[in-house]
Amino acid sequence: MADDKTKTDFRDRERLSGDDGYEVAHFAREFQLTIPEVRELIRKHGNDRATLQRETMLLGA
Repeated sequence: MADDKTKTDFRDRERLSGDDGYEVAHFAREFQLTIPEVRELIRKHGNDRATLQRETMLLGA
């Protein structure tokens, strides 16, 4: 399902949607992780982008 481009507020930026493949792939490329690693981080720590970035840095990526 495509995003609704008319909804361009702040809500979408703070969360990483594990269901949207392009968001997971972008996060994986940004931090040099695999897609399964990103999905595992989301499963363990939730989808808050700041938390995921912090946990990624703790992994050394």
